[in-house]
Amino acid sequence: MAPALTQDDWELLRSTAVEAMGQAYAPYSNFPVGVAGLADDGRLLSGCNVENASYAVGLCAECGLVSDLVRTGGGRLVAVWCVDSRGETLMPCGRCRQLLWEHGGEQCRIQTPEGERSLAEILPQAFGADDLTKGAR
Repeated sequence: MAPALTQDDWELLRSTAVEAMGQAYAPYSNFPVGVAGLADDGRLLSGCNVENASYAVGLCAECGLVSDLVRTGGGRLVAVWCVDSRGETLMPCGRCRQLLWEHGGEQCRIQTPEGERSLAEILPQAFGADDLTKGAR
């Protein structure tokens, strides 16, 4: 079970996400995104979107967040907050929800436009590593 998060924890995540959004490289969409996460050992992580003229090879902010998690020692995400250019809460797309699931699991908490939720609530019946063994020959 994920640890209880304080209001201060959530405020730190939001301010870090806003700071990360300010570093985004989004010259094509003009839609900068920032995200911050808290790891199970207390590390504060962040990421921003990095676009490319070949749209399909751009990187979502959540990719940067997970890269930061792995780069700094791995572990599990326990909380995530994603923001747009106005600093408003932004819901990750389906691909990014799957990425967050892989590195946070069902108990990871996420701020949504409707309030705090678990990844299990925003990605019900998620596909995960356990599913790979079910289909193995």
